[in-house]
Parts: sequence; C-alpha cells; structure tokens
Amino acid sequence: MKVAAIQMVSGTQLKANLQSARGLLEQAASQGAELAVLPEYFCTMGHKDTDKLALREAHGEGVIQQFLASTARTLQMWVVGGTLPLQTTTPDRVHNTTLVFNPLGDCVARYDKIHLFQFDNGREQYDESRVIEAGATPVQFDLQARDGHRWRVGLSVCYDLRFPELYRAHALAGADLMLVPSAFTHTTGQAHWEVLLRARAVENLAYVLAPAQGGMHENGRHTWGQSMLIDPWGIVLAQQNQGEGVVVGTLGADRLRAVRQQLPALTHRVL
Repeated sequence: MKVAAIQMVSGTQLKANLQSARGLLEQAASQGAELAVLPEYFCTMGHKDTDKLALREAHGEGVIQQFLASTARTLQMWVVGGTLPLQTTTPDRVHNTTLVFNPLGDCVARYDKIHLFQFDNGREQYDESRVIEAGATPVQFDLQARDGHRWRVGLSVCYDLRFPELYRAHALAGADLMLVPSAFTHTTGQAHWEVLLRARAVENLAYVLAPAQGGMHENGRHTWGQSMLIDPWGIVLAQQNQGEGVVVGTLGADRLRAVRQQLPALTHRVL
C-alpha cells in the first residue's frame, strides 16, 4: 500500500493553509497513495498560542473538518488531518486533535494529543499546556487497503514521540503502522527527530510515517521538517528535507511479517 507524508510550512491564514493542503493531497493521490497524513497544526501556525482558540471547532462540525471529509471523499483516499483545534469544556482551552477520514468522507477515529510540548533553552520557549488540554486515551484504527489487506494503525502526535511507553501500551501494542504528525522545532528536530522515529520503528517492529512542518514560518518559528517513512527494521525509505512536499513510500505486508518472524520481540513478556 502506498502512503504519503505531507510536509507543509503553514502560515497564519486558514484559507491559504487549506488550499496548500489540498494541492499536496492531490499530488499524493496522483502518485497512488491510499493514505495521506497532514502534519501537526496544518491548518494554522499562529502568531500567539491563543490564536488556536479562534479556529476551534466542535467535533463533527466546522470548516476544517468539512475540508478533510470532502477531500477524502473526492480523492477516494484515507486522509489523516494532522491536528486541528477542537473544543473542550472550557473556553480558554482546546484539544490538539488528530481526525481520520476514510474514502467515503466518514470520520472513523479521533485522537487527542496526550503529551504536551514544553521546552525552554533560554532562547526558545514553548508550553502547549497554556491553551491545550491533554488527551488521555491512546487510539488505533483499522485500515483496509485496496488489495484487501488490513492494517492496524496507531495514532500519536509530535511530542508523544519521546514517550516510548505510549507505543508499547496495550492500546497501541501490535500496530503495523504508527503515525506521527509533527511540528518539531529546528533545534529539537536536528538533535532528536530521526533517532526517535527510528527507535519507535525498531522497538515496535512497525512502519512509522511522520509528516512534519518544515521551514521558516510567517510567525517566525523555524521547524525541522524531514518528513519520512521508516520500515520495521529502522530503514528510512523516503524523506524530504525542508519546504512543502509529498513523501510517498510503500508499506509491505510481507516485509512486516518477515521482520516480526525473524525477530519476535513483540511476543516477549513486557515487565
């Protein structure tokens, strides 16, 4: 099955970001991708953390969700909406949410980001908890490819990548493909992005597809990019450095099965 990681350099304007995302998703579909995944914050990279509040939507309603559903339906492709801001029970918080749409345009899975990014090196300072309410539940979904093979897909977002216990938790254990839509900073990405992604692939004997923000943004933030697809042996199959683009690669059920048979680490008891 062909899959695509969509790399963006999102700005502050929703309409422009959606137009850019649509063009990139069309490119993915034209290359035969059955699943395309947008990066974290694909719909906005605002000037302030609180800019997310103006774009929040109720689950099942809103411009961003309509865009994702109609695009999946039109392109006849599974579309994973990176993250978008969904309402919480309090007016000053949103969930940073991944939504999955099947080729019929139905939303079949929702994951609210559990681990919220915090970083302060004296020059850059981030704290997502200022406006984001953490989720609590790991999520998987089943994707049936056009050839009939069923893939078990685990959802995660960006900073989750630093918490290997999430990927080995019962709710994500055994996933064949793990998605990691992200907006890693240039500083942390340069140091840790690829090694963390490859580690998650190796220790879970699973494919990892990681679309990212990648470039210098309108708000002054610099993201690392390097969207990539990694196989269960930790081999990087496809990637892109900086700038908008589409990273397309192929998942192999035979490859997955062979690696898990050769190295049956997932069958061992976890203490």
